[in-house]
Parts: sequence; structure tokens; C-alpha cells
Amino acid sequence: MRVIENIISDRGSKYAVSGVPCGSEEEAKALVRELTKRKKFAKATHHSWSLIAGGMQIKNDDGESGAGLVILRMLEREELLDHVVIVTRWYGGKHLGGDMFRHVQEAVRLYLADLRG
Repeated sequence: MRVIENIISDRGSKYAVSGVPCGSEEEAKALVRELTKRKKFAKATHHSWSLIAGGMQIKNDDGESGAGLVILRMLEREELLDHVVIVTRWYGGKHLGGDMFRHVQEAVRLYLADLRG
């Protein structure tokens, strides 16, 4: 699993982004569980993710309303199939409002750029 940590910090919230080839919703959920076995990631507040596999679009906001859809739309634009992207957030105590969406987009952008090399 490709993990990029400490990419965004805003008002105490911190973000990381991860991803790996994946072929199903069940596999994606198992990969998120694997990620949360890491001590640092176990303490995170949210693990939002999306996947396009087997002709299906699958997303999970994990309490970050709309974050899964943001990730999914970016995967669609990149035509990235069979690859789960997970945006992790450690809540810093202050609501970010619309900035949360901007941070999710930036996290996915950084991941896609790293994936392309």
C-alpha cells in the first residue's frame, strides 16, 4: 500500500492519503482495516475512500459527508479503475466547512501525481 503522510495541516486537522490496487468493496474494506492496524492510523477520526471496480462505483464517507464522492469524481476523471484511494483525517477540534472538500481534493491530487511518478 502506498501511503503519503503529513500532507495537509489546517486548524489542527491533519491529512494523509493512501491507495493500492483493489478489485472489490470487500477488499477495499479489508485494506482500510489493514491501514488502521498501524498505530498512527488507528487514532485517525476518518478514513474516507472510493473505488471503481467491476463496473461499480463504491464510496465510503466515514463521517466526512461528501468526501467519498469527491474522491470518486477524481478517480473517474483520471479513469483510475481497480484502485482504492483512502483519505485519512485526524480531526483537530475545529470544523473546516468547505475547506474539508478542498483538502480531500488536494490529498487525492498528491496521490495521483505520486502514482504517475
